[in-house]
Amino acid sequence: MGRRSFRRDEIDTSRPHPARIYDFLLGGKNNYQLDREAGERLEAVAPEVRIGVRANRDFLRRAVRYVVGSGVRQVLDIGTGLPTSPTVHEIAQEVAPDVRIAYVDNDPIVNTYADVLLCRPGATSVVLADVRDPAALLAHPDVREVVDFGEPVAVLLVAVLHFLADAERPAEVVAALRDALPAGSFLVLSHATGDFADRSDAQAVYQGATASLNLRSRDEVARLFDGFELVEPGLVQVPFWRPEGTPPPGSAEIGFYGGVARTAG
Repeated sequence: MGRRSFRRDEIDTSRPHPARIYDFLLGGKNNYQLDREAGERLEAVAPEVRIGVRANRDFLRRAVRYVVGSGVRQVLDIGTGLPTSPTVHEIAQEVAPDVRIAYVDNDPIVNTYADVLLCRPGATSVVLADVRDPAALLAHPDVREVVDFGEPVAVLLVAVLHFLADAERPAEVVAALRDALPAGSFLVLSHATGDFADRSDAQAVYQGATASLNLRSRDEVARLFDGFELVEPGLVQVPFWRPEGTPPPGSAEIGFYGGVARTAG
């Protein structure tokens, strides 16, 4: 894979970025003052947000273990964000050491951490691309270097699509990705919702960020799975997707739906 470094002036630090806000809420250090201030405002209006992002990360871990345990050996992680330990490839390779991962994000700062992610040449790549252009993403040579679309692939869209407005047609984005997948592939998806509390104040925090926050109902999130077959327990709040123990206190208020689905047929 061709790699390049990014100058600091190529990274937008004038506005909060969702990936860096998420990193702050997870307790990470790869963020800027504007991101921290946005995260603090988010906590003030949505007190469950830290529990929610941790529950979402735990859902990712369980879902990756599930799809790899089901035989998938290729993962396309779209909107990966800044590295959080354990990373997706660390989780996947605990189940099967031969798993290949293509990480995709539209923030150049992710590429500055390539040495953390690219621990095995030929098995892991980091790609600068945008989910809003799925055709370009799927055709990217650094994706194709790692992912063979003739074999089953697990596509991860974890806490990503709520940063696409309706005008950006998230359902069509997912459909384009779905149509590129062979039989035996999986979709792992989580999405923020306002079903459990009025979170208009939380949406307002993202008005000055690089992407807006677009909360969707359970029915709206379920439609993103059109053409897939949800595995049990279906589309649920993330703490309740195949929990490995008792979900943490406050789980019933967490505003994230999550689900894992197979390609139909």
